[in-house]
Amino acid sequence: MQNSNSGECRIRVVPVGKSLSLLLAISYLLCVGFGLLVPQQIRMYEAWAPLLPGFEWLTWSGFLIGLVEAYLYGWYIALLFVPLYRWFSKSHNSE
Repeated sequence: MQNSNSGECRIRVVPVGKSLSLLLAISYLLCVGFGLLVPQQIRMYEAWAPLLPGFEWLTWSGFLIGLVEAYLYGWYIALLFVPLYRWFSKSHNSE
């Protein structure tokens, strides 16, 4: 996204937030699906559990909590990443 007036690359929080949130939600769903298909020794739910408070394997409430938290992590990352990216991009362009 090039701004023709200033020459700055401006990314926006909302598209980044939606993209990252869906990326993490889809990854979560794929990991849960993978965990249902493979033997217990190679399930990935143990990797999600420390990152998602309230997540429990094979309960509806745990599944939904994990999905919502994965989605919210995407917004958290976007809200931190976009301003940092803009700041570093701005300071890099002024050098």
